[in-house]
Order: sequence, then C-alpha cells, then structure tokens
Amino acid sequence: MKLSQLLKSIEPIQIYPITVQGTRCRAQDRDQRASKNINEHDVRCAIPYVELPDPDVGSIHYRAQDVQPGGAFVAIEGGRADGHNYIDEALKRGAAVIIAQKDARPPDLTPSDSAARPGRHRQPPTQGGRHRHETAGGGQVNKDVIVIQVADTRKALANVAATFYENPSEDLVLIGITGTNGKTTTAYLIERILQKAGYQVGVIGTINYHYAGKTFDNPITTPESLDLQRILADMRHAGITHVVMEASSHAIDLYRIQRCWMDVGVFTNLSQDHLDFHGTMASYWSSKKRLFTEYLGNGPKKDRALAVINCDNSHGRQLAQLLEMPVIKIGAGNDCELQIVIIRCDLNGIKATISTPHGAFDFTSQLVGEHNVENILCAAGAATAFNIPLDHIKAGVEDLSHIPGRLERIENDAERFVYVDYAHTPDALENVIRALRGIAANRIICVFGCGGDRDKEKRPMMGEIAAKYCDLSIVTSDNPRTEDPLAIIDHILEGTKKVNTFTYSISEIKNGFDFKGFVVEPDRRSAIKLGISVSGPGDTILIAGKGHEPYQVLGNTTVPFDDREEARRALRSVSGQSPTRQSRYGDSA
Repeated sequence: MKLSQLLKSIEPIQIYPITVQGTRCRAQDRDQRASKNINEHDVRCAIPYVELPDPDVGSIHYRAQDVQPGGAFVAIEGGRADGHNYIDEALKRGAAVIIAQKDARPPDLTPSDSAARPGRHRQPPTQGGRHRHETAGGGQVNKDVIVIQVADTRKALANVAATFYENPSEDLVLIGITGTNGKTTTAYLIERILQKAGYQVGVIGTINYHYAGKTFDNPITTPESLDLQRILADMRHAGITHVVMEASSHAIDLYRIQRCWMDVGVFTNLSQDHLDFHGTMASYWSSKKRLFTEYLGNGPKKDRALAVINCDNSHGRQLAQLLEMPVIKIGAGNDCELQIVIIRCDLNGIKATISTPHGAFDFTSQLVGEHNVENILCAAGAATAFNIPLDHIKAGVEDLSHIPGRLERIENDAERFVYVDYAHTPDALENVIRALRGIAANRIICVFGCGGDRDKEKRPMMGEIAAKYCDLSIVTSDNPRTEDPLAIIDHILEGTKKVNTFTYSISEIKNGFDFKGFVVEPDRRSAIKLGISVSGPGDTILIAGKGHEPYQVLGNTTVPFDDREEARRALRSVSGQSPTRQSRYGDSA
C-alpha cells in the first residue's frame, strides 16, 4: 500500500525525510526529488515543502524487532518501554517509514536542516533520534526514510492498521462486550447462539481467539490495534460473518478498538478492578462508557447500532438512560425487554424461563451460579438485537456446557466438588463463592491470591469476602510478578482478619480443621494440594484467580502452571483414601 494512502487516515504534525547513509543520518536536501512523490493534497495537513517519496509500505509494526524491510514502524510509549528508544533497531532492520510522536531526527541536525512545515512547533531532538546505520545482516544502510510526527501514535497505529487491512470490521457483524465480569462467558454464549442460527462466528477474548476451527493464543483480552485489525481481516478472508469481541477498559483507553465499527455493544456490569491503571472508579467507569458513546455511537454503522445493557446494577441503569441509540435492557425491572425467572439453580446447573419481546422459552444450562443467569440473559439480549428465533437462542444456551476456567468443574472419583475459576476481582469472587455457598452440601474451601503489579486496593476486599463466606481460606500466590508474594499476602490478610482471626499453621491443618479460619501457603502448587487434602467427601474446593491460565508469572519469568492440572494431580493423591470427614460445624462424621 502506498504511503500516501496510509497518510489519509492520520493527521501529521510534520513530515520530514532523513537519509540514512554510511555512518551518519542527515536531512534530505531540499533540491532532491524522487520519481514518485506524495502530493501535498494527499495528506490532511497539506505540507508545502520538499516533495517526498511515496514508497510502497509492505508491512506495519509496533515492535522494532519485528520490522521487515520496507515496512513502517510506529513508535508507541508503553508502560515499561518506549518505542521511540527503538527507532534505531527499526532502521537497522530496514524500516522505510517511522511514525512517532517525538522528534526522531538525530541530535546533530539543526531545525534549519530539516523540512518541517513552516510555523509548526518543533520538539527538541531526543536521544531516540541517534541512529545506528548497519542492517540486521551487518551491511551498511543507504536509503531515505520518511518520518511522520503525530500527536498520538496509538491513535495513528489504529488508524493506519485499519486502512492497511482495508477496514475489515465494515464487512463483519461485530459484537463488542465490556464490563468487569462475565465478558468471556457472555461471548461464548453468543457464539453458540449465532452458530445455531447458521452464522460463521469468530471470537476474540481473554482465553484465546478462534474461528473456522482454528484456535490461537491471546496474551491480552483485547489485542493491540494492529493485531486486532489483522485478526479481523483474517476472519473476513476465512468467510467469518459475525465476530464476538471482549473489549477491556485498557483497550478502550489505549485506542486498540479504534476503527472497529460495531453493530451491537453489550454491557455486563461494573465493579472495582484495574485501579492500578485507571486510578479511580470514576475513570474506570468513564472508560467503559466510551465503548458506547464513542465507538458504538459513531462510524458507518451508527444508524443501526444497538446497545444491550444489564440493568440489574446501578451503572447499567445509568448507561441505559444516557444513551441516545436504541437500547435493549435486560434484568428484573419492569421496563426491561428481557427478563428471567429462575426455576432451579444448583450444582447441576440452571433451569429458568426467559421472556423476550418475541415470546418466552424455557431452558436448562449446565452453567453454575446465579451470576451466570445474568450472562445468559446478556447473550439472549444480543441475539434479540439480531432477531434470532427463540429456538436458536435456547439451543445455543443449552449447547454450552462449560467455559475454560469459569467455574470449571474438575471431575474426580474422590467425592469432592472442585472448581477452578478466573475470579480475580472482589465482585467476581463474591459472586462465585455465594453461588457455591447457596448450593454446597458441606464445607467450602477457597484457595486464592491476588496478582502483583495490579490494583492493590482490592486485595483486602477479596480477603474479607473469602473469610466471610468460606469455611477455610487458603491464602497463596497468584501471579506475583515483580512484587514480593509475602507482601501481597499480608495485604490480603488485612481484610481476612476483619472477619476471622483464627489462624491455622500448615502443620496443624494437615490433620483437618475443626473451626472456620485461614492458613497461609505462599506456594500455589502446595496450596492447591493442601486445600484438597484437608477436604472431605462432599466438600467444595474453589481454586480462584487464574482460571484458564496455563502459566504463573514470577518476577519477570513466566513458568508453566495450570490450576486445573494441579487440582487433578492433588485429587489423584486422595482418591481411594478415606480422610476424616468434617461437618461444616467441625464435628467428625
């Protein structure tokens, strides 16, 4: 794709050529001309200076180590690294275009040497402009490079990515789901419903992204904008018609979903999370609203866009009143278009009736817990937005037996009810434990921790919730990352001790426990084994926090670790044994 085409999607502050030649980098002389030039009318800022080359851009990159010869490198300021510090690496690998929000000229060039637009403010040259001039293969570079300076490279990346991949979301039916909890389950439910209705469906979310029988790892809930546009283009090429996408608050704030034109937006709920990034709940809430006010409410699909809002929480009700677009409200309120009546909700699943504007239907689901009732209702609301027949909605809901790491039951012959869940927020943990508390026959043991380098305020809240609703809390490590695991645990215990101060030592509890209390086992593998070994037949063990994740992050190292596999290993060690069964009140039985 020609550079001039990409430029139409962004608003440059200034554009200037630099020549990388031999051992130095210099601004291109004003009397130099190229045979193929960018016409000043091709770019919004109409820069009246030296005619610039209009190269073919064969690829776009935001990681310098991935740059291909003739590609464009977009320098992004990240949380841990600044792409402007890797412009040298991009040039070394053959970048033909640099898009930056800082001046990328070498410091030995004066402003008069460059071809910046007259009257434009220039940032002082930065150390990021010091360029080495050997290729990755060891040879010397001798070429002209176009530098485009913009106000925000994240926005620019999203815009050029959408243009480069020819706006794939315009050709797809895109459903975006946001909210603190329930996004993944709702996405999988919508996928099954759409499949039952005969559509070809792709899903992009926390667990993975998948389509057309292919599954790919997804390191973050919503991919970076360049990756996201590529995925959508690949789905379009594969014949996918509908895409269900989880939209995280990070993705909304960091413009990852810019130019992703949505047909339907779904709001599940809002509770505390990610304050390490957003700072305040008000900022977090503002981010979630932007999915509807900025992304869903604008673009080529705005006249047909619909919002599906869970109004069984105050934020949902507020959002429904705020939006000017058509809204399908779901919940218990009389003004809700979709409502549900629960007939049964236990360890075997949910039986209920959903009423819609098009009629009512009964269903039975293997999903466990009242929080999944809301997820099912959100999915049914999205299906209603597309006028999908009720029999297809029912079939889709009933077809989904489980979601990886979402109250996923670990089958065993040891007569324990063992569940692995991704609950890593106070609201999610409370929802899951209360769901189990209401249907568990015997005791509940919860193994959990909190992630490092993340929202610290939620740690004591989660400790308090586990202590309140569980018979035994085993406090352990989650993904401590670069924080001290014991410091994280101490923070959790501030909340735990508000409810229960009865502390077991590991040596004491190995023989079982008589009273409600807690124990600390920093090693997660040992904590899971401990939780299962001290349980008795009929007890429920919840392993919370990591869900589907097949790894644990210790320091800056990621090691293989799967809660589900660890639970299975621990269960094999107790199968065939007959440990003393403790009642909920501590009496031997």
